[in-house]
Amino acid sequence: MAGAGLLCNLLLAALKFTCGIIASSQAVVADAAHSLSDCTTDLVIIFASGYWSKPADDDHPYGHRRLEILVTVFIGIVLAAVGCGLIWRAFVTMGERQANPPGRIALYAVLFSILVKELLFRWTMLKATELQSSSLVANAWHHRSDVFSSVPAGLAVLGAEMFPDWTYIDNIGAVVVSVLIFQSAWRITIPELNKLVDRSGSQKETEEIRGIVLETEGVVGTHAIRTRYTGGGVMAIDLHVQVDGNMSVYHGHEVADMVKNRLLEHGPGIVDVVVHLEPADDSENTDILKGEENENR
Repeated sequence: MAGAGLLCNLLLAALKFTCGIIASSQAVVADAAHSLSDCTTDLVIIFASGYWSKPADDDHPYGHRRLEILVTVFIGIVLAAVGCGLIWRAFVTMGERQANPPGRIALYAVLFSILVKELLFRWTMLKATELQSSSLVANAWHHRSDVFSSVPAGLAVLGAEMFPDWTYIDNIGAVVVSVLIFQSAWRITIPELNKLVDRSGSQKETEEIRGIVLETEGVVGTHAIRTRYTGGGVMAIDLHVQVDGNMSVYHGHEVADMVKNRLLEHGPGIVDVVVHLEPADDSENTDILKGEENENR
């Protein structure tokens, strides 16, 4: 997946560098440099994915998926840096005029790049959804940012050809693109930073977990549901489950196993479950069930 993206980015960067130099287009040459920044994130995913996919071990009992969060944050930071570079270049080159207008071949290179990168974005996002991988989502948006950055480059070439005096079009487009890239970087980075500080899952996910538990045979009620992400879209949870106080230890253990297995099979991306059993007498059972009914309403 990332290997295909790396190959595309290298080929597109080479194409835009060549056409930009031949056509005397500084905007297209700069766009080629942006394509090379995509190669950085592709390389990070290729080399790091083998590590975060390793199973849990004695030193990492919850697995290695937190590394995927760090990689995703890194990609978001790279995106923000690209945005800073684009907006800085837009301001420092404001009003500059090229000696010769760019050639049409530069526009063709940019249009081809936009088509390929948009297809690559959609393909990567499809795979990210299928694999529930936040790093692939981040990398997909990095591909889309290359589409954004190619637009002002194409406008610069077209505008320079049609209106040689309108040199500021490329700069205005670069500022707009920078805002879009910053927006993508924010959307990628902030959720992953929340996961690093053990922010819980959404209320919807908690209610889904509660419903699965209450539907398990032998369960009277549940509370103290705590969730946290261990990496990407996978979650570890612990919760308290109330059962009949007269139930045997063996039977209670079976109920706990059923709760765990049902959550692992039907829960929202759950990879680890810790169940705490609690006895409940008849009066407690009635209060618990009433409380759950009121919450669901």
